[in-house]
Amino acid sequence: MRRDDLKTRQNGVFIEKVLFINRVTKVTKGGKNLGFTALVVVGDGKSKIGFASGKANEVVTAIKKGIQRAKRNLTEVKKDKTTIPHEVRGQFGAVEILLKPAARGTGVIAGSIIRAVCECAGINDILTKILRKSTTPINVVKATFCALSKLKGAPNESVSG
Repeated sequence: MRRDDLKTRQNGVFIEKVLFINRVTKVTKGGKNLGFTALVVVGDGKSKIGFASGKANEVVTAIKKGIQRAKRNLTEVKKDKTTIPHEVRGQFGAVEILLKPAARGTGVIAGSIIRAVCECAGINDILTKILRKSTTPINVVKATFCALSKLKGAPNESVSG
């Protein structure tokens, strides 16, 4: 699926993005059963973000199921204003990604999948790179979430008593 095909919808407080739709065919004795899976990312545009995969016999139903599951699995992302506090790597399966903080006004320098995740999380300035060859969408999303979960608080935050 090309980047142009990514669907974005702002529903209430959540930004919903459909990253990937896959058609699945199961061959049985009685014939072929056609189904769809939809990979969805949901975020509030501030710091909460979640992802999920929905499966159904129709595309619309698969997207709705994915959005419902993603809203149940929201996590908090630590940010430093419009970027991330420090450089971090994430790995899942054969995918390894690098996330680097960027100066204000740089924008999101990333591929379509990581871009969608960052935009849903409210990260506006970031540099990213997929370090290994595999670009399977679900593994890229999981590696991105792995990297974002490793983030510690902003360096300018200090604890005073």
